[in-house]
Amino acid sequence: MIRALILDFDGLILDTEGPAFQSWAEIYEEYGVTLPLSKWAAAIGASLEAFDPHEYLESQLDRTLDHEALQASQRARESELIDAESILPGVDEYIAEAKRLGLKLGLASSSDCEWVHRHLGRLGLRDQFNCIKCADDVERLKPHPDLYLAVLNELGLRGDEAIALEDSPNGITAAQAAGIFCVVVPNPLTRQLSTDHADLMTDSLADLPLLELLRRVENRGLR
Repeated sequence: MIRALILDFDGLILDTEGPAFQSWAEIYEEYGVTLPLSKWAAAIGASLEAFDPHEYLESQLDRTLDHEALQASQRARESELIDAESILPGVDEYIAEAKRLGLKLGLASSSDCEWVHRHLGRLGLRDQFNCIKCADDVERLKPHPDLYLAVLNELGLRGDEAIALEDSPNGITAAQAAGIFCVVVPNPLTRQLSTDHADLMTDSLADLPLLELLRRVENRGLR
């Protein structure tokens, strides 16, 4: 029996991944070079440790740059873009229906706690989750399963008692490594990446009511 939903944050609840990529791509353009999505993909759903945009830009220019100035410019532009974003379709409905059904709600994000809690507060979602685990809470981020295992542990559940909602290849791998059935909901950026290893795919949570998802998962009608 499914007893919990565990949601990713970036790209699943709020489209922060498009703005993050766009803000860095704009900086690269200012220097006359291109930031390939194929390079950036390593950091999607994980962290910038998986791909350092500063170092890659320097390698393309063959010179060193002021990292602090670049970071300040990028973060200001990223914040501007993200603050214009609203909750992605279907998320509010999933949260409300999960609560109506008595399901626990968890959140597993590779972003840091301050970032996640700030945006959850802005969106009015901070108090909706029974458990929130972020980058500060574990040693290894996605694609490792640590975040999902930490959520399961706090909720007192096994992997087969939860469903993970993700948007990226790294997130899918992390959830499945924790033994959790994973539904991928690609956003405009991650739709360009391979997410075929997900257990189930939907273009939007608004297209797949939670009751229908539960029926499919419990009957294992995968696709």
